Order: sequence, then C-alpha cells, then structure tokens
Amino acid sequence: MIILKTTLRISMYILATAGFLAACSTEHSESTVPPAQSLDSDGWSHGAMAATASPYATEAAEKMLRAGGHAVDAAIAAHLVLGLVEPQSSGIGGGGFMLVYQRESKDLSFHDGRELSPAGATVDMFMQGDDVMGFLDAWQSGKSVGVPGAVALYKLAHEEHGILPWPDLFQPAITLAEQGFEVSPRLSALLERMAPYTRLDENPDTAAYFYPDGVPLQPGVRRTNSEYASTLRRIAEEGIDAFYTGPIAQAIAAAAQADPLPGTLNLQDMAAYKPVTRDVVCGSADSKTGSVKICSASPPSSGAIQVMIANLYHQLDETYQDDPIRAFVDAQRMAYADRDHFFGDPDYVQIPIAGLLNQAYLRNRANNPPMPSATPQAGDPSAFEEPATARKLGPDTTEEASGTTHLSVVDLEGNAVSMTMTIEAPFGSSRWATGFLLNNELTDFARSYEKDGALPANAIGPNRRPRSSMSPTMIFDEADALFMVTGSPGGNSIPAYVAKTIVGVLDWELSAQEAADFPNIIARGEQVRVETGVGDGSSIAAMLKQQGYNVQEREGENSGIHLIVVRPDGLEGAADGRREGNVIYVPSRLTP
Repeated sequence: MIILKTTLRISMYILATAGFLAACSTEHSESTVPPAQSLDSDGWSHGAMAATASPYATEAAEKMLRAGGHAVDAAIAAHLVLGLVEPQSSGIGGGGFMLVYQRESKDLSFHDGRELSPAGATVDMFMQGDDVMGFLDAWQSGKSVGVPGAVALYKLAHEEHGILPWPDLFQPAITLAEQGFEVSPRLSALLERMAPYTRLDENPDTAAYFYPDGVPLQPGVRRTNSEYASTLRRIAEEGIDAFYTGPIAQAIAAAAQADPLPGTLNLQDMAAYKPVTRDVVCGSADSKTGSVKICSASPPSSGAIQVMIANLYHQLDETYQDDPIRAFVDAQRMAYADRDHFFGDPDYVQIPIAGLLNQAYLRNRANNPPMPSATPQAGDPSAFEEPATARKLGPDTTEEASGTTHLSVVDLEGNAVSMTMTIEAPFGSSRWATGFLLNNELTDFARSYEKDGALPANAIGPNRRPRSSMSPTMIFDEADALFMVTGSPGGNSIPAYVAKTIVGVLDWELSAQEAADFPNIIARGEQVRVETGVGDGSSIAAMLKQQGYNVQEREGENSGIHLIVVRPDGLEGAADGRREGNVIYVPSRLTP
C-alpha cells in the first residue's frame, strides 16, 4: 500500500493530489519492496529488478537476470522483445542511448546508438523552395530514415559489460516471434488511430502485417512474425555484420530509397555506422533528502537538462515559498530554452555544457526567471566557461514527435542500466525491412532554417546525429551509491517527465510509483501543458492560469516512466500506468 509521506511539503498543489496518490496504489501494481537482507561481502543483496513497457519484455529481462546476466544482457533481451510487441515505439530499425553503471568499479558509461543521417543528407532536404515540407509528408518519406543504431549499440554494450553469450540474448524474442504474442490494447488502438496519418495501411508489407484483411490487429489476437525471427537469428549467429551488410542492409536501403519522397540512405551508409561511447554528464544538486549527484547522457541527448532543472528548481523553491509547482514550471522553462538553443550533434556543434551546468550560471538564471506570460529565452553561459566560446546560432525549429520506450534494470550484483530507445514518431516512417519498421529519426533535426542567417545548432547535415530529448538518468547519494535509475519516452516532453520523477522522489518525497503517477506538467516555450485527467491536475492547471501562465490542458500524457529507487531495505520500482508495462523483482541469490 502506498502511503503518502507525512513530510511532503504542505502546499495547495501537493495536498490537492493526496487523495489521488493514495488511490493510485490500487489502480495498478507497484513493485513490492523486498525485505532487508544481510549484505554480502561486496555490500549488495538487494536482488535485481527490471521495469519495462511490456510484461513480455520484463519477463525476458527476468530470464537474463536469473541466469546471472548483467543488467546490459537483460536490457538487450528486453528491447529485442519490445521491438516485436511494441513496434510503434522502438525496435532494431531505430536507435537510442544506454547509460551503464558498474557497481564494483563505480564506473558509469554512456553508449550512444543514435541514428545517423546518410552521407547524402543536406541542410535543405526538407525544404521545398522557401517553404518547409509538412511534417506528415516528411515523417512518411524516405528522407526521414536514418541509419539504425540499435544493433550496433547492443554489440558495443555487450562487449563492454555483458556476461551471457550473445546468442542467448536473442532467444526470448525469437521464440516469441515464432510462437506469437497477444496484441495489446495500446498497439491495436494506435493502429486504428494512425491509419489516416500514415502509410502503414498502404505500404504492402506493413498493411499485410498490421492490417490483415484491411482491419487493424485486434486486442488479444496472437501475432507471429517469422521475418523478425529470421532476422534476429541471423544477427545472433553471424554478428552485427549480418545487419549492416548483406541482404538485411539491402532491404533497409531499398525501403529508404522507395517512393514517395525517397531518401539517399545506401549500403555504404549502413556499413559505415559506428556507435560512440561518450562522456557522462554529471552535476550535484541539493534536495530534501540531501546532496545528490545526477548523471545522464551527454549530447546529442538532452540528459544535461536534468542537472539544470534540479538546480534551478532548488533555487526557485526558496524564492517561491510554498509554491513548488511554480518552481518546477519555471525551472523547466529556462532549462528547455537553453537546451533548444544550444544542443545538437557534439561532433559538429560546440555545446557550452560546462557553462550551462555552472552553479553560478544557474543561480543567475534562477535570479531572473521569465514572467509567466513571457516566452522564455536562452541564457548566455559564455561568461561561465573557461575559456569563453563565441558562437552564433540560428533559432531552433525542431519538431519532435512523441514515440520511444524506456527501460530500467538493476542486476543481482547491483549494476544498472537506464536505456531509452526509439524509432521517433509512432511506427517510425511506416517503412518495413525484413520484419521490422524503420525510423523517421531525421525529422528530429531542425527541418527549416533562415537562409540568410546562422544555422540552428540542430541543423541537418551529412553523417550527423539529430538532437534527442531522450534522457536516461541515474542518481547517486552522498556516499556515491546508486539511488535511482529513471527515464521515459515522450518526445520533447521527455525531459519534463524524467524531471518529475527526480523532483518527486527527492524533493516531494514520493515513492517511485507516486512519482510516476503524479500529473505530468510540461513547461516548454510559451505554454505550460498540464495533465488534467490525472489526479488533481485540473486544480494545478487552474492555479497556474491564475498566476498568469499560458496553460494548455491535456486529458492524458504519453509518458512511459520506468524507474527503480534503491532504498536501504531493498529495491522499489514503478511502471507508468499510462502504458502497459510492469516491474519484476528477482530475489538475491544469498540466503537472508
């Protein structure tokens, strides 16, 4: 039973949701917190846990964990299953980011498997004269398809951290693809909803798979995918060259080059793809539970925004006495403005991360919050960098759709993975290759620009990774021990969703499930979007309107938060009730 913490800030906003938070404990299952056990010689006996967007995927992770696998093994196995049962969100035709924690060495790694634009990409490829191509046309075009990075990301992470044999990771997905899975209500509903906007029911392969006899797959129908099983078996047996060269690569290139609006992705682009291990972005932040270290993925991810929001929130919370929601809103507004202006592919754009995370810069930002009715503007971090960097960037014009999936894993040794994966918009580009959908990730670039001005940081170019809102994140306590693994899908709303879990657990002292269930509040640009169909979101929206904010009310939100909190007496996990996922706990191999 979830119990609202008595130490929660007395505020009209938070108190208004108390009844909702208590009620949430009966709406869907929260992970049970295992009883305390004697620590082993290495200090870990909390067991293991996996939280993903589908029970099928969580079970695949559980199999790897029970077999003694690393969190990376479990994450890969789970994601291979998600590509089958949740094809609208991610798959091997897309890419993503993986944050990996090694408990014994305290090492933290960020592996970047973001999709890459082909060598033939140009800054104006989504422009038609002086006009930008409509999003629907761009989304469904071959121009939108980037080189998929997921499979190469698997391999990099497995070579670095994996324990179980490579082929073992593929077996749960292969078996499920051959024997069939039950179509979920969410998949069925999205197939019906997306048909008018996509070519999913028109392209021959996708129409046959998703709309048999012209009707969207119905909930509960058992669906097999022998093509996907064959593709996975080849990769499992032959390695990733089977994906990036040969017949599978040819099928990907052919699908990207097909009409209408064909792209330029070719076999050379496929063979040239390489994942990247990048620096992890970390920063300290104060909270109600003490000082913590927040670590996330560096650009092209937006993970650094989590450090910014947490620090801005803390400072604004002192200014806005007894008004934590307003502090949360304005922290987002300023952090998003900076992210939108400065972030892009770090291999091509110099990003002032050090300046943006500088405590003095963040204090300066917090001392000058935008008026509720104003459009937030990016700050100037140049004076807070050593050395200062002069840069001229055009205005951001990125439109990012809300696809994607997130999973969190802690293994039996206390190692952890926070992994966010995507094919961009629902069902990606609607283009099919050997049993899976291809991404439309190149629409994550700024598709338009001012021809006589400076280019945006996220401008399109050859061999570039588009900026991403994906923010796989981990938090460490004052003793530098793992405290939290979190993340979410949701397009441009991802930073807000993830920040809600961090502020919710650390400052509002919510449980993992309470934080996931709390109404989503997204404050980017001119509007503050509030999820009014959850809890007392309507009251939150009304109060923000009264304060002068431009509030957009939304009945529901597209978050898919999956988080794990390490408590002194065990692991506490949460699966977002807005999707169909769950949490599985695996007991320690030690005898209590």
